[in-house]
Amino acid sequence: MSLKEKLEAARALSASRIAPDTRAIMERATADLRASGILQRVAAVGQVAPAFAAPNYDGRTISSNELLASGPLVASFFRGAW
Repeated sequence: MSLKEKLEAARALSASRIAPDTRAIMERATADLRASGILQRVAAVGQVAPAFAAPNYDGRTISSNELLASGPLVASFFRGAW
């Protein structure tokens, strides 16, 4: 199964678990973000990301350069307060 197929399956499963009123709120928020022009300011697929340093799960600061020394790097960013 390709990554695209896996993502589509995960979206379908997620959609079935979210209440319709909650899903409507999420879809409206997504539409508002798209309408804001935010997509013109995000990195393009394949674009090189700037170097960064951030605390990991146990508070130790790690750098993207340090991680890249071990191989390819995938970074995930989560919205919200900690």
